[in-house]
Parts: sequence; C-alpha cells; structure tokens
Amino acid sequence: MAKGCLEFQRSLSRRQCLLSASQFGLGGLLAGLTGPSRVARASDRVVPKARAKSVIYLHQYGGPSHIDTFDMKPNAPDGIRGEFKPISSAVAGSPVCEYLPRWGAQLDRWAQVRSVHHDMKNHNPACYYSLTGKRPATDDIRLRDTLELYPAFGSSVARFSEPVPGVPTFVAYPHVLRDGAIAPGQHASFLGKQYDPYFFQADPNSPEFGLPELQLPANIDLARLERRRDLVELIDQERRLIEQSTDARGLDQLQQQALKILSSTGLRDALNLGQESSALRDAYGRSTYGQSCLLARRLVQAGVRFVTVYFSQSIGGKGSEGWDTHQENFKDLRERLLPMTDQTVPTLIEDLRTHGLLDDTLVIWMGEFGRSPQVGDRDGKGRGHWPDCYTVMMAGGGVQGGAIYGASDAKGAYPAADPVGPEDIAATLYWALGIDPHAEVIDTQGRPLAISTGDPIEKIFA
Repeated sequence: MAKGCLEFQRSLSRRQCLLSASQFGLGGLLAGLTGPSRVARASDRVVPKARAKSVIYLHQYGGPSHIDTFDMKPNAPDGIRGEFKPISSAVAGSPVCEYLPRWGAQLDRWAQVRSVHHDMKNHNPACYYSLTGKRPATDDIRLRDTLELYPAFGSSVARFSEPVPGVPTFVAYPHVLRDGAIAPGQHASFLGKQYDPYFFQADPNSPEFGLPELQLPANIDLARLERRRDLVELIDQERRLIEQSTDARGLDQLQQQALKILSSTGLRDALNLGQESSALRDAYGRSTYGQSCLLARRLVQAGVRFVTVYFSQSIGGKGSEGWDTHQENFKDLRERLLPMTDQTVPTLIEDLRTHGLLDDTLVIWMGEFGRSPQVGDRDGKGRGHWPDCYTVMMAGGGVQGGAIYGASDAKGAYPAADPVGPEDIAATLYWALGIDPHAEVIDTQGRPLAISTGDPIEKIFA
C-alpha cells in the first residue's frame, strides 16, 4: 500500500480505519464498484468474447524450476538434466517430474506455455513484469512502486469489469512480495486506490483466521452509519487531507461505498472456511498455501473476479523462501515444494470442477522466472534465476486441456519455437475475461496507455 495511504491510516482510530482504509486493504474491498472515469476512449476494436468470469492467479514467488517440473530434459548432459526422473502423464508424450504424480494424472486439464522469456534477472523487476505484463525500464533490484509504473492485473480487471454487489473485484493474499524493497505491481498505481486489491496477510490455515475489519464496532449499527452522510462524523478530522491529497482522494469514494460491503454477507461468508468439511480442507492440505487455494475457490464462487494467491515467504517453514532454490534445489523441491504443490493445485482444479466453476475460472500458475539449466548455483546444488525460458501453466476458463504452446531448446535454456513474454500472458488473461487487451487507461500525465502490449495466446483455448 502506498506510503501516503499508510500515513493517513495511522491518524485514524480503529473505528475510522474500519470505515476508511484498514491496514488489510479495505479500499480494495470496493475495487471496481465505482470511481472516476480513468479510461481513454476506445477505438473501433472489437471486444473479445469472454471465456472466463474469474481468474485465480497462483503466483509462485522465487521462480519454479521448469526443467525439474514440466519441461524436463532427461537427455541433456549431466549437470543440466537434474536428479529427478520423468514419469508419464495424462498427456501422451508429455512427462512430468516423478514428484508430481497427481498433477501428471490431471495434466489433460492444463495447457503448458513452454517458451515464456524476458530479460529481468532480479526478483523485484521480474515480479513487477509478471504481475503487470509491463517490462520495467531497468533490471534494478531496488525497483519500487511509483505512480509511473503499471497497475496489477487485478486492478485493471477491476477497472474494466462490472462488479458483483457485496464483494470486491480484486482480492490478494497472504504475502507481500519483496526482495528488500516491496516489489511494485501489487497495487493499482495510477488507476487510483479504488482499484487496489482487498489485501490481507492473515493466515487462512490459522484457527483464528478471520478479518475483524469486516465487523462493525459494537456501538455502531448499520442504520446509524446510513444516516451519516459521507460518514463525516467519523472522519471529520481527515476531511481536509482527503480534499487536498491526491494519494488519499480515492478514499473519499470508498467511504461512500463501504456500507455496500458492510451491509452484505457475501465476503464474510466466503472467508468462513469453517463452512467447508474437514475432509476437503485436509485434501487441500493444512498449510497456508493449501487453505489459501481453498479460499480462492470460495472467493470466485462468491463473485470475486480476480484472486491472487502469493506463494512466498514462510510457506513450508524451512529451506529457501518460496521457490528461490539457489541452494539445495533438489532437496527443497523433493521435500517441500513439490509435495505441497502436488497436493494443493490438483485439488483446487477438481474442487472447481465439482462446484461447476472450472469452465468459468481461468487458473494461472507461474512465477516471475524459471531456474537455470545448469546446476551449481551457490552451494553447488542449486539453480539460479533464469528468465530466458520458463513454463507457465493454465487451466479452466476455456483452456484446451493438454495443449502445449511453444518449446524450449534441448537444454531448457532458450525458446526454440513460438517465444512469448509476460505481456502476452497479460493479454491472454484479459482476452479470456472478455476485456480488450489493448484497452487504454490514462496515467498521471494524461497519457493513454494500453493495459497490455502483448497478444493473446489464442491457440491454447478450445
């Protein structure tokens, strides 16, 4: 969340935070409900047919090793092919890692894009690229949020979507991506705070999981709030700040709209994981990641259009953070990352199917880059950052199961056919949602900017 907004929040009491912008992102609760017109006039482009209603974006921070998961190279030289054996999958001629048997059995529901590449080798610039589809000007680890940088995917989706009453359009959790500085691309940037995600860091796997910011203070009921025009009595000390500060101006509209969320049970019900059976919760895995993915299904079921689940710090509790396997690559994959992934992700797909949501929900599994083909980083057993070629997985939302787009070379080092970039992944998800990938928004300088400069990968859709 932007610094100005945080400073503004610190001056509020808990009650005022509830009704303005809490540290968990109450502003994002209202993403996409209303707001000033920030969209440039469209040209005569035809709006694409929507294949999906929602997106679940499973962002694998750190960069999964493509060569040790879905794009294995068993015939590559020693020191490249790695320690794992390939096993057959539900897609003929497309083996997967031996530690992904459940996903392999379900591979015919997935499309693989094996030729994604870019040139950002540091986490923060690469994360920004993978969260916005916009290439940063520099590969600088110190890259930080500014209003010149592009908004998150979910913020752009919120801007161009009709909201579902009572739920935010864009929800993100349970980590903040950072490598020293917080990686940009996790918020709405110049679109305005009304398009920020509803973000929280509470652990869905905790017995105490819940968001008290969705509860009214005991001494204030909804009828009382409705009688208070613009909630002036609760925020009168901050009125001048809202009127004068560009950074906080979006909060003025949020105060008007907060009642819509507080008077609805939609989001509160979706966040109540206790409504699910113990058997299903066990199937997902009693981990932060497992319960976060279960929550993602509940959120899209409630009408949320874009859910970002960050797989990042502290998940698993040991080894490298996230997928950043600079050391002990094979041990960390074998003991922590792949078993958790193989339990949770196939369960999500089957759960979406069981609830009749898979056809309408596009699931994207990707990191900011892959891992180096050559083994030997740091401790001699790791793989380093590798943006030159990696794999992105997609399922549901009209995707043609079993499709494979693009190819890497014999060592998994560079694209050998049909190279694509993060901008093409961005265009694909917008196109699948029925949003023109080249629709324009207006930045702080009044310039019209396309939300994507890429082209949708239409061939992976049925």
